[in-house]
Amino acid sequence: QTVVDIGCGSLRGGIALIDYLEAGRYVGIDVRAEVLAEARRELARERLEHKRPRLIHAQTLSSVRLDTPADVCWAFSVLFHMSDAILEESLAWVARQLAVDGVFYANVIAGEGPPGTWQGFPVMARPLETYQSLSARHGLVMEHLGRLDTLGHHSGDPSQDGQWMLAFR
Repeated sequence: QTVVDIGCGSLRGGIALIDYLEAGRYVGIDVRAEVLAEARRELARERLEHKRPRLIHAQTLSSVRLDTPADVCWAFSVLFHMSDAILEESLAWVARQLAVDGVFYANVIAGEGPPGTWQGFPVMARPLETYQSLSARHGLVMEHLGRLDTLGHHSGDPSQDGQWMLAFR
């Protein structure tokens, strides 16, 4: 399978995926060039360069072109850092890139609340209906998989453990 890690960061989660997948099957995308530089150092430390992951620096997903459809797209703690316009653009991109039987997993902060910030990125709580309507607009069907704490994610921070995991097909 080909896995696209949207907002891959320094590969904190990506290293295990790269190690598991066949060579050339991991694509990591991030907006921060300096974080991708750290990701490349992490690949070298873990001796995984032979897996040929594709790491892409992109300000917008719409500028990214994949060689093959994505079987799985993954965005952990990413969608709630997007403005409404970037979120819609990103869902449109995912809809174009997913294989026919592909799936996009992402966690979100559900509900209402004032926006905040984290390391220069917005933090946006949105009603689940917002994700449902935006994804439907681009031909995706959204499924609630449950709160992160019910899925085994126990950080000890209720604001993280109470986030929702969604699947888009």
